[in-house]
Amino acid sequence: MQTMRDQIVTRIERLGAGKAFSAKDFLDIASRTTIDVTLASLTLSGKIRRIRRGLYDMPRVNPALGGKLSPDIDEAAQAIARRQRWKIVPEGAWAANLLGLSTQVPSKIIYLTDGPNNEVLIGRRSIHFKHARPKAMAGLEGKFALVVQALRHLGKESVGPREIETLRAALSPGEKRRLVKDTRFGVDWIYEVARKIAEKMA
Repeated sequence: MQTMRDQIVTRIERLGAGKAFSAKDFLDIASRTTIDVTLASLTLSGKIRRIRRGLYDMPRVNPALGGKLSPDIDEAAQAIARRQRWKIVPEGAWAANLLGLSTQVPSKIIYLTDGPNNEVLIGRRSIHFKHARPKAMAGLEGKFALVVQALRHLGKESVGPREIETLRAALSPGEKRRLVKDTRFGVDWIYEVARKIAEKMA
């Protein structure tokens, strides 16, 4: 039978390299004290990395150089949101980057949130959490929200066949259906893009 420590280690390994987490992600397994002791021990042994107070990851390794890669910013933001029980949505340019619609990493990484305004330093980058009104956050979650934010950032004239194909490949059939359904009563051109994305559903 696995000890509580073993169960924590197993969950971390299942998450995989690059995934970020906090002690709260293991409260269903053990007490906070046991979790903190286990995470401290794993950090000391080098199995996991402490990327800021209360936040950890199992670092990815550069296959060519063998060195550890910087923390995944989106993973860190999602882990912070889980810990704080915030809903978050990547905004604009960052949403476009995460979906592969842009190779440019914005100088300011912003997430809309139902939580307070906040700035969190992860490595050499800052994550800006920007409070949005409940109405603005309503219904925004998962890939659907990511796509809508990215499209708004790009604008109608910048969305062509390449962007539509990229989004088509990024979304599951269910996500495509939801995108069409939830954009129906919104901005006309975004709805038309959603329909094009869903045209070749498997």
